[in-house]
Amino acid sequence: MAGGRAFRPSTPRRAAFAALLTLLLLATLSFLLSSAPPASSRSSLLASASSPPSRLAAIRRHAADHAAVLATYAAHARKLKEASAAQSLSFSTMSSDLSALSSRLASHLSLPEDAIKPLEKEARDRIKLARLLAADAKEGFDTQSKIQKLSDTVFAVGEQLARARRAGRMSSRIAAGSTPKSLHCLAMRLLEARLAKPSAFADDPDPSPEFDDPSLYHYAVFSDNVLAVSVVVASAARAAADPSRHVFHVVTAPMYLPAFRVWFARRPPPLGVHVQLLAYSDFPFLNETSSPVLRQIEAGKRDVALLDYLRFYLPDMFPALQRVVLLEDDVVVQKDLAGLWHIDLDGKVNGAVEMCFGGFRRYSKYLNFTQAIVQERFNPGACAWAYGVNVYDLEAWRRDGGTELFHQYMEMNEDGLLWDPTSVLPAGLMTFYGNTKPLDKSWHVMGLGYNPSISPEVIAGAAVIHFNGNMKPWLDVALNQYKALWTKYVDTEMEFLTLCNFGL
Repeated sequence: MAGGRAFRPSTPRRAAFAALLTLLLLATLSFLLSSAPPASSRSSLLASASSPPSRLAAIRRHAADHAAVLATYAAHARKLKEASAAQSLSFSTMSSDLSALSSRLASHLSLPEDAIKPLEKEARDRIKLARLLAADAKEGFDTQSKIQKLSDTVFAVGEQLARARRAGRMSSRIAAGSTPKSLHCLAMRLLEARLAKPSAFADDPDPSPEFDDPSLYHYAVFSDNVLAVSVVVASAARAAADPSRHVFHVVTAPMYLPAFRVWFARRPPPLGVHVQLLAYSDFPFLNETSSPVLRQIEAGKRDVALLDYLRFYLPDMFPALQRVVLLEDDVVVQKDLAGLWHIDLDGKVNGAVEMCFGGFRRYSKYLNFTQAIVQERFNPGACAWAYGVNVYDLEAWRRDGGTELFHQYMEMNEDGLLWDPTSVLPAGLMTFYGNTKPLDKSWHVMGLGYNPSISPEVIAGAAVIHFNGNMKPWLDVALNQYKALWTKYVDTEMEFLTLCNFGL
């Protein structure tokens, strides 16, 4: 090979061989430990071990047991060989197809544009397939990808701990947020693009009249993850019967707003959907005087992300709107959501899918019922609902003083005794207790970030699927059977994704 590099396939073979030896060693140790006699019977065994028949019987047993172990690993090795052969055939076939396609493209350069378009589409489809094939095989050949996967695992498991350790002023809190390396890289690349051509990106684009039109379908997304938000918008646009009626209000931290603007300037919202990009600094009422959340954060008494708590200010953020659907940034929209605007909430503020079953996920799981105020106001057996897809009647919210009630509970929980202050769900359960209308479960199917056993039929029937849990679809630790449901909406033509080592 060029550069005098060693024969590449030897690396995965050595890794596989090492893995087999390790497993064999573990199995042998397990066998020896499990077959060790108890202390109480060792004396009798030693007494009889001196006879030749006993020694021969023990040797036969050991030989038979080790033969069984080796036969098992021989079968495993055959499976590995068969898989490797199938993978080699796939690589060879794809390589030949791409070479043939390249030759065809070279010989048709003089054709008119209408004749070239089918070839161009075929080439893009083949390249996409090749990229997927390479991504599936990457782990077996690339040590760096294994390191990245381990790194993402550590990140996913420690995400809550990292959030709890954040301290200091809000700006430093956001800067030190729990953003994986690839996502941080993407934000930095987008900012670099903006700095390189500042005139190409407006600092404060003129607002569109659609942003305040209550007759349209409005969504709120609070996030600092530009890639995840782009998937939410793209999936909803493709699923909508009339995309031009759907308006997304994306609110992020001030330091990430320029990156969002660059992304959506280079990749305009698809199919005519409308996207408004905002920073929470755009809302002057969000200050320490009016918000106990900000006051507690600034005083160092709350280790929470402000973005998580902005949902409690929706009526004030969008005073012209009557109804808003809150979407988390780790969802994928599979069906038209226009029907959410026609659901009768029976005068209640919040529409959400309940997640309790049997005795699980009741209010007792999220609130501290040893506190008198909790015992007096809430039923421990009440069914908890989930964030992810929430329909809010903003007029009913204003009527019932929902934000003021939320402020009361935040002040009561200043010492963290009513609920775990690192979680935003208990605050919602308290604020909208008795004021939530259960939605049909098909609107919102959860668990794709931790549950490998969700049936394909349930997923196919869902309007929105939610990757809640630590195994987010943009991480290498994502559950493989679900990841394609998210990656198919990723704009893989954005060059920064390759530069930032996204395993898509």
